[in-house]
Amino acid sequence: MKKIFLSVVTLAVAFTFVACGGNSNNGGRKAQELSGAGATFPQPFYNVVFEQFGQINGDQVAYGGIGSGGGVRNLRDKIVDFAGSDAFLTDNEMAEMAPVVHIPTCMGAVVVAYNLDGVKELKLTGEIIAAIFAGEIKMWNDERLAALNPDEKLPAEAIIPVYRSDGSGTTFVFTDYLTKVSPMWKEKFGAGKSVNFPSGQAAKGNPGVAGVIKQTKNTIGYVGSEYAFAQKIPYARVQNPRGEFVLPSSATISAAAMGEIPADTRCSITNADAAGAYPISTFTWMIIYKEQNYSDRSKEQAAATLDLLKYILSDDAQHITTEVHYAPLPYRAKELSMTNLKTVTFDGISILQ
Repeated sequence: MKKIFLSVVTLAVAFTFVACGGNSNNGGRKAQELSGAGATFPQPFYNVVFEQFGQINGDQVAYGGIGSGGGVRNLRDKIVDFAGSDAFLTDNEMAEMAPVVHIPTCMGAVVVAYNLDGVKELKLTGEIIAAIFAGEIKMWNDERLAALNPDEKLPAEAIIPVYRSDGSGTTFVFTDYLTKVSPMWKEKFGAGKSVNFPSGQAAKGNPGVAGVIKQTKNTIGYVGSEYAFAQKIPYARVQNPRGEFVLPSSATISAAAMGEIPADTRCSITNADAAGAYPISTFTWMIIYKEQNYSDRSKEQAAATLDLLKYILSDDAQHITTEVHYAPLPYRAKELSMTNLKTVTFDGISILQ
C-alpha cells in the first residue's frame, strides 16, 4: 500500500521514523511498515514506544504529529493504519465513517502553563481560567487572581492567552473541562477540537504553544504536560471539585480515572470528583478500523497493527509512561481494550484468535 500523508506533506511536518530493530517477535510474518498521524500530545511517549516495538518485532512505525483533527481526517481518507487522538470520536463522527475501535494508549494532563516574572506558584480555578480565555479577565493583577494568590506579586500587565491554531484533541480536552466548570464558557464557546478564542496568540501543536509561552512574558496557555516539563515552563495548580489545588503528576492523573469506563472506552475524565485528582486529565487513543481490509492493505499489515496496539497495552510499554511524564492505563481500560481488539477483522475473520 502506498502511504500518502496529504496533511503532513502539504504542511511540511516532520515524521517520527523508527528504525527496524534486529530482533523479531512477530510470529514469523514479514516485517511491516506502519504509518499513523494525529495528536502531538502523546508523541513523546510514542517516540519511545515505537522504537521499543521496532526492536522487539522488527516492524517500522512512522508517525506524523499533525494534531488529532488531521489524524482523524487521514484515517477517514483511509491513508493511514491508525489515527492518534486525544478526543474520542463523537457519535456523529462515527456515523460518517466505517466502524472503528478506540484503544487508549496512556493517560496525560493538559496543564495551564504561564510565563510570569517572580511568580513561583500560581493557583487557578476553572471559572477564572474560563474568564481569562474568554477575554473577561484581561490583567494579571485582576482582583480575582490576586485573591486566589495573596502570596504572589502579580504584575500590572496584560494577559496574553496562547491557544492552538490547528484542530486539536488537546483543545477538546481543555474546552471540555471548561464547559463543566463554567456555564459562561459552555454557552458562549462550548467544547471542540477548534474553538473561536476571542483574543490572544495562536500556535501550532503542543510544541508551538509551549515554545510561545517559554519565549513570551505574561503569557498563559494550555499544553500537554510533557511539553511543559520538557521546556521547564511553570504551570498552575488547578482546583478540583473537592476544592483541592492540584498539580499534575502520574498519581494525580491516575486518580482522575477511578470511575467507570464504558465498554468502548470513549469517556471524558475531566473535572473528576475524586480526592487528589488533577482536573484536566485525559486518556489519549489510537483509533483503527474494525475491518482492516481497506486501501490494498495486507493481512500481515493488519496483524502488525494489532501487534503494535497489544504491545502498547503491555506492562512493558505502560511502565514507560511515568518515565516520560504520563500515567499508565488503569487495569480496566487495558482489559476492555483487549476485548475490543478481538473484534477487529480482516475479510470478516477475527485477526486475534
